Amino acid sequence: MKHPRSRPAAAAKAQRGPRRAHDSGAIRPQRSGKASDGLWLWGTHAVQAALANPARSVLALLASKNAARHLPQGHGFTSAAPQEIAALLPEGAVHQGLALLTRPLPLAPLEPVLQRQSGVLVMLDGITDPRNFGAIMRSCAAFGATGIITQTRHMPPQGGVLAKAAAGALERVPLIGVTNLARTLEALADAGWFSIGLAGESRTPIDAALRDARKLCLVLGSEGKGLRPNVTRHCSQLARIPIDAGMESLNVATAAAIALWETRKGHSPGRD
Repeated sequence: MKHPRSRPAAAAKAQRGPRRAHDSGAIRPQRSGKASDGLWLWGTHAVQAALANPARSVLALLASKNAARHLPQGHGFTSAAPQEIAALLPEGAVHQGLALLTRPLPLAPLEPVLQRQSGVLVMLDGITDPRNFGAIMRSCAAFGATGIITQTRHMPPQGGVLAKAAAGALERVPLIGVTNLARTLEALADAGWFSIGLAGESRTPIDAALRDARKLCLVLGSEGKGLRPNVTRHCSQLARIPIDAGMESLNVATAAAIALWETRKGHSPGRD
């Protein structure tokens, strides 16, 4: 039986504010008190991207001696040993000497997206694994997707696991939370968006399904279950990614990356 770890000194120091800073304009962590007041992000890419995002609140920033050298100027931090930082995070978290206590980013509204004249959206149906979700966000950033639509109640926490898998994309790709995906697909269709649901049973290869539509939404379901029936019915068309017959399916994050790449391969919708 594992004994609970005692609260390290770094947590107490973080509440009192940074011990040192790069300059007098450094941001001091707020006196948040407990991790329950926010969520931890960790790792070089995730933390640096979050600090560069003006929409981010900084409740506490912990940095080891080596990692502190790579922090952007103007940010105060609390010096902490790597083991102190590790004690605040989930077991096995690869923090690289950096941890940021922050609050979730606000979700983006759907209405401005409906009014866009072009773009590529990714809709996620039942994808709750934060590593897959973060990897999909990374692909969305890499291929210039407009945003990700998902059900608010099924969205994984915007915490360190998702942020590290996203490698900074959590700060760049808008997350659009909706209540009902089927009704959202209806609203998108009414606004001129063409939606393609990825389904292994479809006979149409994705490259054939892609059109010259300037507004495209790729719809992906969870691994194993795939798209739910009501979501499937509301897609404009279904398509599959051709793979070897010896393999049953692809990881959903891999499928998203391939589908997004296909939108850039001569069938790309126009972008604003």
